[in-house]
Amino acid sequence: MVDVTEKRITDRVATAVGRILVGQQTYDAIRGGTAQKGDVLGVARVAGIMAAKRTHELIPMCHPLPLGKCTLDFAMLPEELAVEVRCTVRVAGQTGVEMEALTGATVALLTVYDMCKAIDKGMEIQSVYLLRKSGGKSGDFVNPKHKEAAP
Repeated sequence: MVDVTEKRITDRVATAVGRILVGQQTYDAIRGGTAQKGDVLGVARVAGIMAAKRTHELIPMCHPLPLGKCTLDFAMLPEELAVEVRCTVRVAGQTGVEMEALTGATVALLTVYDMCKAIDKGMEIQSVYLLRKSGGKSGDFVNPKHKEAAP
């Protein structure tokens, strides 16, 4: 692990984005709340939050962080038959939360897959990336490939 004991505590925020492409039947089940396993996006939200909080247990060199905030927002994209997730994580700490945001988004997408695999095993998880981050020594970052997606 990197030694962060001499770093100042600053407010740090990171947002990660990802998508899962699904078939029409799966899209309709997610949107209509009719998936056999229950509320797909509700469960995916909880799974993403839990994963963000436990990132240090999954990624060997990550520091355990007392997260102050973790939100997961979903967008249904009918023209693409996709579900997009945005995971935003915030901490007042000595190291950033990029890995927590990426982990939260990824696990949320994996949960969508798990909850819908009985309908569609051909789903594709795509384009998981860091959209933006702020705080810390390196300052602010907005992904240059996805500037138009950043609010």
